Amino acid sequence: MTAPLEFGLDTFGDITRDTSGLRPAAQVLRDTLAEAELADRVGLDYFGLGEHHRADFAISSTEPLLGAILARTTRIKAGTSVTVLSSDDPIRLFQRLSTLDALFPGRAEITIGRGSFTESFPLFGHALDDYETLFEEKSQLLHRLITQEKVSIEGRHLPRLKNVTVHPRPERPLTVWRGVGGSPNSVVEAAAMSMPLMMAIIGGDALRFRPLVELYARVRAQMGEAMLPLGVHSPGHIAASDAQARDEFFPAYAEMHSAIGRSRGWPPLSRAAFEAEIEQGSLYVGAPDTVAAKIARTVNGLGLSRFTLKYSAGPQDPASLSRTIELYGTEVAPRVRALLAQG
Repeated sequence: MTAPLEFGLDTFGDITRDTSGLRPAAQVLRDTLAEAELADRVGLDYFGLGEHHRADFAISSTEPLLGAILARTTRIKAGTSVTVLSSDDPIRLFQRLSTLDALFPGRAEITIGRGSFTESFPLFGHALDDYETLFEEKSQLLHRLITQEKVSIEGRHLPRLKNVTVHPRPERPLTVWRGVGGSPNSVVEAAAMSMPLMMAIIGGDALRFRPLVELYARVRAQMGEAMLPLGVHSPGHIAASDAQARDEFFPAYAEMHSAIGRSRGWPPLSRAAFEAEIEQGSLYVGAPDTVAAKIARTVNGLGLSRFTLKYSAGPQDPASLSRTIELYGTEVAPRVRALLAQG
């Protein structure tokens, strides 16, 4: 299956900074809504919201903001990027998605994943020792909810259900993607559950994920089922020139890297390492021609149906985020399509 290429944006609601200093989380949420409206106006296809529970990110509850975005836009799809399913309730998640899909038919999506942050586990009373079993059991329950009307299941972390129907019932199949960060087991699970695959590639050459794409295709073939859409989520920034884009993006990106890295033992990000990741890795930073050429290489090399640019990274100037969105929709996306048409 080769689905039409879609261009998307992702944000975690990173706390931004203007000339007055850091903006309040409430203002960042309002800004995110305005950014989604801009994405719709410039013709982009998808707007994704990441779930986090930290002071440096404003978005912790995605569905209220998704509802506002879908109500204020006309055509763009909106979804989660990702829902940390291990610390969520699959039944309530199914109900929230079914409700959004009823109100905005075919435009609401979710992407489920384990997530790269663990703050939600103690916050919602879950033990990190159960990291794997929580996700395994809850993803099985969600899979049954979206594929079966009457559900039976039990597990360590699940209610015991026998022929239960969860309401409201969707009018059409719900769109649930599986987000993965490089685990072959996760790719196999996504293929077996008939979920489109979204690959989070935040470092190194994107084409190193080609074996995972091939694994996904093999599993689908062994099942006798068609391929499903494939997507990539990667960070980036666009400006009038390569130099401007790099200079604008680096300070906030390095600050975000340090804030996260303190708990993970990462060294500070040097400018040289940043430049190397742009040249050889998965930072899509530069002028429209530069970013378009890099996206086209990734789309062609991995056979993608969707590319989503994680346009917010650390305490950036909100005006530069809006410029990135506008250039991505009006300049980059058409260039990518033209490059792919040339073969």
